[in-house]
Amino acid sequence: MASVPRFTERSTEQGAEPGASGDGDGGGDGVHPVDRLVPPGKLLAGGFQHVAASYAGVVAPPLVLGASIGLSPAQITFLVGASLFTAGVATLLQTIGFWKVGARLPFVNGVSFAGVAPMLAVADAQPHRRDALPVIYGAVMVAGVLGFVLAPYFCRLVRFFPPVVSGTVITLIGISLLPVSFGWIQGGRADRPASLTNLGLAGATLAVVLVLRRLLKGFLQQIAILLGLVAGTLIAIPAGAVDFSPTAHARVVGFPTPFHFGAPHFAASAIVSMCVLMLVCMTESTADMLALGEVVGRPADEKLIARGLRADTLGSAVSPFFNGFANSAFAQNIGLVALTRVRSRFVVAACGLMFVLLGLSPVFASLIAVVPRPVLGGAGIVLFGSVAASGINVLRTAGLDQGDNLLIAATSLGVGLIPVVSHAFYDNAAIPATVRILLDSGVSAGCVVAVVLNLVFNHGRRSE
Repeated sequence: MASVPRFTERSTEQGAEPGASGDGDGGGDGVHPVDRLVPPGKLLAGGFQHVAASYAGVVAPPLVLGASIGLSPAQITFLVGASLFTAGVATLLQTIGFWKVGARLPFVNGVSFAGVAPMLAVADAQPHRRDALPVIYGAVMVAGVLGFVLAPYFCRLVRFFPPVVSGTVITLIGISLLPVSFGWIQGGRADRPASLTNLGLAGATLAVVLVLRRLLKGFLQQIAILLGLVAGTLIAIPAGAVDFSPTAHARVVGFPTPFHFGAPHFAASAIVSMCVLMLVCMTESTADMLALGEVVGRPADEKLIARGLRADTLGSAVSPFFNGFANSAFAQNIGLVALTRVRSRFVVAACGLMFVLLGLSPVFASLIAVVPRPVLGGAGIVLFGSVAASGINVLRTAGLDQGDNLLIAATSLGVGLIPVVSHAFYDNAAIPATVRILLDSGVSAGCVVAVVLNLVFNHGRRSE
């Protein structure tokens, strides 16, 4: 894959002293910043900042699925705790790893929201929706095992990700995430305008983050997002926008009992849907690893991507044992790494450990849940916008003025944005459900189009 600029000021591969870029995670000991263990204070604060950035993404799928299939509030709470626990395990697999498992990058792994639609489709196909979870878990286990087997072959696709492709996909990741932030500001209802209170809270949080980034230095500057979330929540209290009810009946300790909802069932149609979902998740994770590799100054090669995909798929295969779902990389945390420039994977490993503890202690998990959505949305504008800006920075080096690269990027961005701006665009009964899984993921659809067009216009032309 062609080289692209990195977000570090001087690259270790170019002979610069690791950590010399002034990003706050460095030293002169010859250890790459990704592998450097930062002081305990920074480790905990940085880890908690990643938890705050990804918490809503982890708990949203079980909340949506649990409510849809008619689980009781207690059962939904259990499902959320299980998702936090399994997200922590998957994140530890990715950041610490073992053998040939784990990218050893500052990656947060969590429940893939792309799986919500196919899981709801599986639930609709069951005689009783409440009995859907064992069928879903059985399908996720099979899909996870299949993905683990395919990882060393799937990673070879990295050669088809030159800057024009990787830059387009990274840009799509950021743009696709921004509506999530807007939805939080709208209070979770995209069909309704944002209230003045929500707009005020989001604007205040965004302003606090920007001011802190401008005025503070060093460690405090690095945790500006976390400080902004705290400030936004405090501002929201007198506005009556903070709901403390999640903490009222939460238990102090609660372990996700294996197969709490019953032993897994293996239905062919559900397995096919989840296998397609797994391929989509692997495509998105590959793009995320390419993006994060550029941010931290450790470009993702085939071996690194294979290790990362093994961690993704192994985490997905194990999650159903503890009542979790398919896991994939969380792109929003790439924006946090790019913004703070704290590249240590151990900071994200601390986030993974916190997720495990939150899954084992519902009362502590509920404390994070009190952060109002508009506050998360205000911070999310910076986080997700940073990912999109990272992709644009890569596209600058793609030679858009050469050949048909501009056409490749423009077409891929256009196709990838279809499900972002129109959620119902592909809701056609004539389109198979398995195909809609791919089309409804703007990142995956745009990625496929970019790869194919690059092959047709660039590689194909060279062979003529």
